[in-house]
Amino acid sequence: MAEDMHQVDLTTCDLEPIHIIGRIQSFGWLLSFSSDWIINHASVNCENLFGQPARDLIGLNATQFLSPSAMHDIRSRLQILGTAQSVERIFEVDLLADGRLFDLAVHTSGRSFVVEIEEHESGRRRDFVSYVRPMIERMRQSETTERLCASAARHLRGLTGFDRVMVYRFSDDGAGEVIAESLNGLVDSFKGLHFPASDIPKQARRLYTRNLLRIISDVDDPTIPVIPATGPTGDPLDLSMSGLRAVSPIHIEYLRNMGVKASMSVSIMRRGKLWGLMACHHYSPLRLSYSVRTASELFGEFFAYLLDQKESDAAFERRDDSMRLHDEIMSRVAGGGSLLDAFGDFSESIGRVIEFDGAIGWVDGEFMAHGLTPTRAQFSQLARFLNTAGASTVWATDSIGTIFEPSREWEDKAVGVMALPVSRSPRDYIVLFRKEQLREVKWAGNPEKSVELGPNGARLTPRKSFEIWKEERRGYSRPWTDEETTAAESLRITLLEVVLRMSDAAHAQREQASQQQDMLIAELNHRVRNILNLIRGLVSQSKDGANTIDEFAEIVGSRIHALARAHDQVTEKDWRPSSLYDLIRTETAAYASDSLDRVVLEGPDALIAPSAFTTLALVIHELMTNSCKYGALSDTGGQVNVTLGRSEDGGLEIDWREEGGPPVVAPTRRGFGSTIIERTIPHELGGSASVIFPRDGLQAFFLIPQEHIATFETPGADPRQGVIEVPEGTDMSERLPEGVALIVEDNVIIAMEAEDYLRACGFTDCRVAGSVPSALDVVDSCEIAFAMLDINLGKETSAPIAEALRERGIPFIFASGYGERTLPEGNFTGVPVVTKPYGERDVRSAIARATANRY
Repeated sequence: MAEDMHQVDLTTCDLEPIHIIGRIQSFGWLLSFSSDWIINHASVNCENLFGQPARDLIGLNATQFLSPSAMHDIRSRLQILGTAQSVERIFEVDLLADGRLFDLAVHTSGRSFVVEIEEHESGRRRDFVSYVRPMIERMRQSETTERLCASAARHLRGLTGFDRVMVYRFSDDGAGEVIAESLNGLVDSFKGLHFPASDIPKQARRLYTRNLLRIISDVDDPTIPVIPATGPTGDPLDLSMSGLRAVSPIHIEYLRNMGVKASMSVSIMRRGKLWGLMACHHYSPLRLSYSVRTASELFGEFFAYLLDQKESDAAFERRDDSMRLHDEIMSRVAGGGSLLDAFGDFSESIGRVIEFDGAIGWVDGEFMAHGLTPTRAQFSQLARFLNTAGASTVWATDSIGTIFEPSREWEDKAVGVMALPVSRSPRDYIVLFRKEQLREVKWAGNPEKSVELGPNGARLTPRKSFEIWKEERRGYSRPWTDEETTAAESLRITLLEVVLRMSDAAHAQREQASQQQDMLIAELNHRVRNILNLIRGLVSQSKDGANTIDEFAEIVGSRIHALARAHDQVTEKDWRPSSLYDLIRTETAAYASDSLDRVVLEGPDALIAPSAFTTLALVIHELMTNSCKYGALSDTGGQVNVTLGRSEDGGLEIDWREEGGPPVVAPTRRGFGSTIIERTIPHELGGSASVIFPRDGLQAFFLIPQEHIATFETPGADPRQGVIEVPEGTDMSERLPEGVALIVEDNVIIAMEAEDYLRACGFTDCRVAGSVPSALDVVDSCEIAFAMLDINLGKETSAPIAEALRERGIPFIFASGYGERTLPEGNFTGVPVVTKPYGERDVRSAIARATANRY
């Protein structure tokens, strides 16, 4: 975890710093220029780039070496640099006008311009930055900070290929903890380990806040000096923002002690402060191109934004809890009663926001205790101590015994204290207590021995042991968090300024609450009257179609039940748009349960806005009951065909056709049901309705305007359908095997999606490969139970992998981005193929067929 130290503010370090300014990693070249483009510094290895030693370049004009187009690009990027902390990158630059392509990074350093040069990655170009957006979209779905960090570690490992990626969070004392990680399955886990603050000195932390990405491609790679050692002013060139800058020998030794060969760190900044790091380890040298590093840095910045958003949302939720507590306390004491009158209930309210094991109220000399607390006499001593600690803000400690010796008498009850002054005189308090919590902290080595004096005297020496060292802490409670302290401060202000001293404000809030209640009562009254008017209309209009009281009750009841079912369907969706397919199926089940297979639905499903749903429910209800009484569903031979379609203007077309039932005769009069069918949609929704009565069955056509349609969707599968077809006699347990699955896919986003699907199908582990050689290595080194192969891998196909799998009797399927599902060359006829974009159902079906046939 440790990082290198930098020349800036190194005088604050207690140990002698290791000066590494003026050295860069050997896989790139570095030049610095003055404003007139005179070369001031050059890396020693520039001879193999420019054809002459670096010392001979000093003082020459850059235009003698760099092509005009490259100079133009560099000048343009320097023009748009935002701040001195900004770095601009340029890709695929013909630097020397000889056809060789390079990637550049440019930034300012004092009065110099620094250009870092690396060879452009050859071969098929990948736009790694484009991977970041879908990664962020997937991470955005994380419900908690912990899941967000775990997802970030997984995605960064997928982007970079490191063996281990950790999310490392700093605590207030500078120590750090690995709170999330992603591993390749072959390295040890560091999750949950703590690292002492000395592993990352303050100088390195300051550097992390400026340069957000640091990389070491090979710890054994020699570093290259930059000459001259100092500039015209006598100062060394400041390489704080350099991506090629070499790191401290201390950090190199630290990584070697861990067995790490390559590393990368991405700073996690929150509100301008260093929240933590995304630390990456690899156990062999690993060179990342500029494009991958750029994407990683962008990924880190977006992740920091999501992290801030997630933690801010959590803070808002806690603030809401505090506000609810505020309101609850106000309601308890607004009538003028004492704060201690209902102290037990009051304490329980606080406990829902700030967890505690005991509470004491000390107001006007009155003492009230709840839970595990010291006695009155013991607390009186503590109260005098609290008066000296200050009475104008919340005061808290997780180990009162370390600062208040008399508390040792009651440490069996409590060791953590949070005091809330509730009066302007320093004598009234609400005090919360927490009992001792034995806590085992796992350190990556003994934190007391993480800094030692080395053989060269007073210099920092990295520790060599990273074995887990356990520390048991006694005399401490669970710490009071910043959020709890903030909530307590809000509560203190409530008690001090609102509850105890500002009765006028309480009176105003009571009046406001009364007004809101009056508004709610008026709104409720309005809605109840509307419902009553609707029911009265149904009752009055339904009497004409009934010959007896029982028929009348059945007609009215069925219509009210139809409205109720529609209301239930909408409320179950949290008042979101609801499925018309589900509505028709619900009505069919209610009135023609024995005729479910005779109501045929076709076309796309439509999600209907809640405001229009009950209107359609009445229409569908009348059509269904009419069909059951007089139409196609009144005997055993009829059928109702309902076809849904989308009109040219985005509206919904409903075509209701009945056939095979009794002969139809047009009615001589219009009853209430006919009126609902023909007039409701035009009157209430602004659409149109047409009903005709051919002899072979009723036909109705409706048009619903687009504003009432949320969206059109592929209809959900009928519960009687959706069975995967496989050869007879196939055992389901054989069709969906367990074990390790191989995924061959050259797009990291698609690979992670496929991994999710295969894990959902029951595979316990997944190995991902992006090329034929890496996939064959996995096949040779691991016991693979199943494989999913992308047919096209850039300039090659997965045919060699398929042949190797077939020789070993391992079932596999292909994935293809081509509509015609082109198979690779070879005898692969009959191998299941899923076409992109595919879903879990497609993959599950293909697995079943592949394992049943045993290719």
